[in-house]
Order: sequence, then C-alpha cells, then structure tokens
Amino acid sequence: MERTVTVLVYSDDVTTREQVRLAAGRRPAADAPAVEYVECATLPAVLAELEKGGIDACVLDGEAVPAGGMGVCRQIKDEIFDCPPVLLLIARPQDAWLATWSRAEATVAHPLDPAELAASLASLLRGRLSSAA
Repeated sequence: MERTVTVLVYSDDVTTREQVRLAAGRRPAADAPAVEYVECATLPAVLAELEKGGIDACVLDGEAVPAGGMGVCRQIKDEIFDCPPVLLLIARPQDAWLATWSRAEATVAHPLDPAELAASLASLLRGRLSSAA
C-alpha cells in the first residue's frame, strides 16, 4: 500500500487554505506520495494538531491574523520535538529574510504560483521522508 503524508495548512483565510490545497493537489509531484490535508485557522488548532503527531509538513500563511505564520513557525520550531518542515507563504519576495529568522525551510510569495508551491512542498516531503527512512 502506498504511503500517504499529512500536510497541515494554516491560515485564518479559508480562500488561502483552499488555494494551497488546489495548487499542490493530491500529489504535488509524480514522485511524491499522496497528500491528505489538515486545515487550521488558529494557532491553538495548529499546536493541537502538531502535538497529536503525524504531520509530515506545514504550510503557514505569513499574513494570517492574529498569529502570523512567521511567528508561528518560530514558535513551533522551538516547541515541537522533531518539528516537520515548514513552507511559509510570504507577502513579497523581499520578506524571505524574515522567513530565515522564523527557520522556515522554504518560502513561496503571494500571489501563489501553483507550480512553485507544488514543487516546494514536494521537495520538503522528499526530504522529510528520506530522513525518516
């Protein structure tokens, strides 16, 4: 049976969460495993899902309110043992330096390019799965 991975998508905006799901799809790359999504609209929901375990990667919206994805990323990197890799959605390419501060493994700028988002997510998942093997 093929392995399925779980990706947490955090944004207070339901449209942004939908854009991520549609852009990456059920399989972000031909060599990537099938993806199931867990959507979170609040920081407490993100923390609860990560504490349960089973999350293979996170996509965090840097523009979410009141807890922005950059701060959430930094917090989970500090607090969650074996924190999954994070793809951070940023407002502008110039914000990439802030993503470095937050310790995100990858960034994609708004407006979301489906090919770029899928490729970045697939890369994170490949790295996560190869380190778990």
